[in-house]
Amino acid sequence: MDKLIIEGGTKLQGEVEVSGSKNACLPVLAASLLTAGECQISHVPQLDDIGTLLDLIKHLGASVSREGDRVAINATGINSVEATYDIVRKMRASILVLGPLLAGFGRARVSLPGGCAIGARPVDMHLKGLEALGATIILEHGYVDATAPQGGLRGGKVVFDMPSVGATEQIMMAASLASGTTTIENAAREPEVEELAHVLNQMGASISGAGTNVIQIEGKDILGPFEHRVGPDRIEAGTLIAAAAITNGLVRVRNLRAEHMESVLTQFRKVGCEIHVDASEMRDLSHVLVEGPQRLRASDMRTSPFPGFPTDMQAQFMACMTLADGTSHIEENIFENRFMHVLELVRMGADISMHANLAVVKGVSKLSGAPVMATDLRASASLVLAAIAAEGTSEILRIYHLDRGYERLENKLNALGAKIGRVTSSSSQKH
Repeated sequence: MDKLIIEGGTKLQGEVEVSGSKNACLPVLAASLLTAGECQISHVPQLDDIGTLLDLIKHLGASVSREGDRVAINATGINSVEATYDIVRKMRASILVLGPLLAGFGRARVSLPGGCAIGARPVDMHLKGLEALGATIILEHGYVDATAPQGGLRGGKVVFDMPSVGATEQIMMAASLASGTTTIENAAREPEVEELAHVLNQMGASISGAGTNVIQIEGKDILGPFEHRVGPDRIEAGTLIAAAAITNGLVRVRNLRAEHMESVLTQFRKVGCEIHVDASEMRDLSHVLVEGPQRLRASDMRTSPFPGFPTDMQAQFMACMTLADGTSHIEENIFENRFMHVLELVRMGADISMHANLAVVKGVSKLSGAPVMATDLRASASLVLAAIAAEGTSEILRIYHLDRGYERLENKLNALGAKIGRVTSSSSQKH
């Protein structure tokens, strides 16, 4: 099993470019199942999660080709509507094929998903939303078996108990091929939802309100292929900003969307970082110059749905606060199990106590390198940040979590002056 060996104590300096967004790319790839014809997607990151979804799409019978950061998908040859456990167990977002298969083929059988063990993250909102469009759903033997009514899905009103990015995307895709009008209330407002709406509209769908809490979809009989460049990964960008902050570094993070990161930028300014936003040569993108302070200041933070501080940045922010002056209170309001990195940070010398969904972080003068184990995707990133700031050498195990969501993160950090080596085991099994 691969692991990272990190020699800490380096100050990061230089420039680094943000990869394409995993969380935006996955639903866009799934949307290719809604049409017969070749869809072209570029700026696709080289990630294990992306590879898993492409494997699933190929398993369904679509043709998939990949060259560099470009992917072409043609779903004309789909001959199966079953997403098997062997593939779906590797990644939670595999559930996103459910709506497109159901809308396009009238039936779908999809294994209940796997992914990071950060909380229940039930799929009931996905299923209730599809039932509101007329689907009949049976759960048995670990599979979701969904059938559309005679004549296909029909528009309906979907009201979510809480905003869910995945469920919002699922219903948007399914409703794009349903007859009539669908309204989603309490919809997720994340930029990835807006990006998917842009792609669906390019395919011929009629979607309004994406980016607000009420989205309306006018269903169409047929959708066409699309070309799309995936937007930058705001969580990777935030992780790189945190890396500059925790090492007292000076780093220019290139080609991100600053307007999607206001809560993150505001929070890092509060803890003492100097942050300057400049225009990029690429349309709608920005560069952010981050200068970390000699010593970070403690700050309270609470996660909340967009435009609030993202849960996917909570672990990285906590790593920074372990070395801050004072005490920080970090409140996790999205996933109930998302403090599993705490015990690993404590092994490195952090002073953190947990009280239900609240972590109290008392800043310490230094962290010490130690062997630690990644428990999920963002936890692994937080351990990398702590290790590059710690004294001595750290060993991070189970980094297959990191590879699911970060494209060559150790290479990017090494280019900024970090000292990270990957030890590859030929017998590595990513389970």
